[in-house]
Amino acid sequence: MSFIKVYIHFVWSTKNREPFLDSKELRMKVWNHIRENAKEKGIFIDFINGYSDHCHCLVSLGVDQTIQKVMQLIKGESSFWINKQGLTKEKFEWQDEYFAVSVSESMIDKVREYIKNQEEHHSKKTFQQEYDEFINKYGFTKHKDFG
Repeated sequence: MSFIKVYIHFVWSTKNREPFLDSKELRMKVWNHIRENAKEKGIFIDFINGYSDHCHCLVSLGVDQTIQKVMQLIKGESSFWINKQGLTKEKFEWQDEYFAVSVSESMIDKVREYIKNQEEHHSKKTFQQEYDEFINKYGFTKHKDFG
């Protein structure tokens, strides 16, 4: 048996950063659904939260899981479910692009706390400001579809 522990902090936004997830109640419904659906698919979500236009998700990858496949399963199924449930006034979509950064064992609690405090965090800062910080912190170059 192989023993794997690889944590990835995923961040993705709604299409065109539309504030589709405009209430705490709606967000909780979506995050809970994503968590339960991921569990059914064998994806371990350690922590999930977000704001009206984006989602943060801390995932522990399984031995046969790739970043691309995990994102495809989570985003694809959740947008389908949101639309099927009629949870938003307009057709819901996630942006194609996403961030995915590895998280060392020593930083897990700090990342959990960061994800947990999204409501408070975004009362002071927009997703664009957060996005720019991610770009700078992790040395990414801006991509036309995401930035």
